Amino acid sequence: MLRNRLMTVLGLILVASMVLAACGTPAATEAPAAEAPAATEAPAEPTAVPEPTAEPTPVPTTRKGGWLDEIVFSVVDADAAVTQIQAQAIDIYASGLSSADLPAIKDAGLKYSSQNGLYYELTFNPASEFATGALNPFSSAKVREAMNWLIDREYINQEVYAGGGLAKFFTITTQFPDYADQAEVVRGLEAKYAYDTEKAKAAIDAEMLAMGAELVDGKWNYNGAPVTLIFLIRNDSDGTRVPIGDYVANQLESIGFTVDRQYKTSSEASPLWVLGDPADGAWHIYTGAWSATVIDRDQGDNFQFFDTPSSAYGFSPLWQAYTPSEEYAKLADDLAYNRFQNLEERKAAFSRALELSLEESWHVWLIDGKNFAPYSENVEVTYDLAAGIDGAQIAAYTLRFAGQEGGQMKWGQPDLLVDPWNPIAGSNWAFDASAQRGTTGAGVMYDPHTGLVNPLRIERAEVTVTEGLPVGKTLEWVDLAFEAEIAVPAEAYADWDAVNQKWVTVGEKFPEGATAQVKSVVYYPADLYETVKWHDGSNFSFADMMLGMVMTFDPAKPESKLYDESRASNLDSFLSVFKGFKVVSVEPLVIEYYSDGYSLDAELNVSTMWPQYGYGEAPWHTIAIANLAEENGELAYSADKADAAEIEWTSFIGGPSLEILAKYLDQAEAEAYIPYASVLGEYVTAEEAAARYANLKAFYGEHSHFWVSSGPYLLDKVFTTEKSLTLKNFADYADLADRWAVYGEPKIAEVEVDGSANVTIGGEASFDVFVTFGGEAYPQADIKTVKYILYNAKNEIVAVGEAEAVADGQYVVNLTSEMTKAFEAGANKLEIAVVPFPVSIPTFTTFDFVTAP
Repeated sequence: MLRNRLMTVLGLILVASMVLAACGTPAATEAPAAEAPAATEAPAEPTAVPEPTAEPTPVPTTRKGGWLDEIVFSVVDADAAVTQIQAQAIDIYASGLSSADLPAIKDAGLKYSSQNGLYYELTFNPASEFATGALNPFSSAKVREAMNWLIDREYINQEVYAGGGLAKFFTITTQFPDYADQAEVVRGLEAKYAYDTEKAKAAIDAEMLAMGAELVDGKWNYNGAPVTLIFLIRNDSDGTRVPIGDYVANQLESIGFTVDRQYKTSSEASPLWVLGDPADGAWHIYTGAWSATVIDRDQGDNFQFFDTPSSAYGFSPLWQAYTPSEEYAKLADDLAYNRFQNLEERKAAFSRALELSLEESWHVWLIDGKNFAPYSENVEVTYDLAAGIDGAQIAAYTLRFAGQEGGQMKWGQPDLLVDPWNPIAGSNWAFDASAQRGTTGAGVMYDPHTGLVNPLRIERAEVTVTEGLPVGKTLEWVDLAFEAEIAVPAEAYADWDAVNQKWVTVGEKFPEGATAQVKSVVYYPADLYETVKWHDGSNFSFADMMLGMVMTFDPAKPESKLYDESRASNLDSFLSVFKGFKVVSVEPLVIEYYSDGYSLDAELNVSTMWPQYGYGEAPWHTIAIANLAEENGELAYSADKADAAEIEWTSFIGGPSLEILAKYLDQAEAEAYIPYASVLGEYVTAEEAAARYANLKAFYGEHSHFWVSSGPYLLDKVFTTEKSLTLKNFADYADLADRWAVYGEPKIAEVEVDGSANVTIGGEASFDVFVTFGGEAYPQADIKTVKYILYNAKNEIVAVGEAEAVADGQYVVNLTSEMTKAFEAGANKLEIAVVPFPVSIPTFTTFDFVTAP
């Protein structure tokens, strides 16, 4: 599934970072006020990060939209991906294959992307009681914690990934900045939870007995029947989850459990683990996988996303069943919204959250994968270092045939059309989001090498934060300032009155006044409403944005006709940091946004308010007809509400929903219906509403669906039974096709360590660290940090520090006599972590040496 970072505005303002790559995903396109990327040192001076390395300047184009005429998506088995490309049945297999497949890709002479954002885990059903009366061992935190000792991650890496992955113990990614920042903490925890079957069995045995189970002839029984674990094992992704599932099942069987291995596709598994009630007892474990949609410069929100009901996944009954400890839940929220005054506070909270995440183990993490998406020699595409091709916002904007405008690109992936599509709470699967992304516009574009953002629809921005907060800036399009206090204007909107259908001002909600830690002011170009069009031909308007903000609040309010209980906890989390927004000017559009949640990068504190909901972009008029259907009890945006009410889960692209939506389109057109007229009526006339509905009706007549966005491609045809769809170039798109053709090869650091392999205890020692790219020394100005961690013969951390810069590309680690006195005779290790500025992917390497008297 997709992991898109934190959804602070309940999907209106999405932050970047995951996909059920195998599971699902919200789309990563907008940077919320509460997003907290990257470890930029406190407000010192801005760091100059080089602009993207440009390829030779191509001939300018006059083409608008995407480079291609069409992109045809279809389902292709991962095992057949390489041969299908060789046979020209497809041009690109956009879902990453594992490192075990890399030799076949190379042998076939194919080009490929290389990405670090796909990771694998075990998801547990935490329900304390099953309706079946069966025992659920994973309702116990002690059993879940013990699963860490039962799993040999290095065995999985070698046997399944041919050594190309990395052992993963945490919700954070080993190739992202936070892991390097927490290196000494994570290394200690990795040692504590290292593979130890005896320790696992002892802990699980004690807990099973405490839960009333009995070990009979080596098999666990409960109430006279075997304790049978239902294990959902995915069999349709990159070929790795079947062997992972079988290995874990074997381990569980070896300590006395009976395991029912149920091999399922994503479409078959999703109704059970994502949408089903955990208390039904239909499953115990699921082989999960998640994909980052951007380089996540701050993964502090991952604890909330994966382990608490406040998650963007809060619509799922599974997430509603999570009951983290009070301490962990608070830390998760604090880290999600950066409720800290300095980096030291954040680091301490992060360290403790890492500890608690393993103690409670709502998930057990297995492998951080290195994945490779193969494509034909004549295909060109910019990929994200974390998200690859199928998870990258920029991919559809740059995908083309070399030296050619137009043509039909055949795109293959493991699955498609897994769950219904709707922008509010529709499919979160990576397989669906990969197609949606090509249709979607946004306020900003994520940099595929750094995880920062650049203006896409916005023009510029100003960010003001309170003095002392550790926020820095990198890029020129945003201005950063500091103030002792940021007062929120009394006329700004701070909440929503669902009874009277009106905004609640700051003055009304906070009579004594309100302050904020962050103020974002975003400026849109003067021609926004003329140049940006929706796919049905309607011009963009401010009403599209205003409805997006209303929908952030209204469905989560019990008084609303759209009330959805699964949205309430998300709104509570959002309101804990949201302070208000103010429309300074509609033409040209200028918006102020106030929040107590902040990011460490000024660029990621910019709230664009683009109508990018949690699961897609949408104009006000498509949301209006779906709202009518939900208000009348015929459809529901979320799976949770649809299941509870026994009605259809809203789909904008297929199934019974289409006829229902078409009915309410007729009604809306006849009435010139304006949703939330007390607010939107200020920005939409009856004539404009009628024109919008007429455009939508014509669009539906031509394309047979209601998925209307503003991106470079429009969704042309959908074939839900055949699991295929076609995207078509949107010639009325605002930008030229070559706007994002600026990225060259990512400057990932290459690191070597040289020094004596023998060190005398009590003596001094030096180790040289060489940092290069493409054979050339990496400039010091482009290096954020070179950290070292020193381990003794027991693999215990004995020292952590910063290497000293000597020259461009050269650093030195000096060990004093006091440091070496702490060693015993034996083998030791020096680990180096290098974090460059031009890419936000750290490089790790180790050097072994022996100490002796």
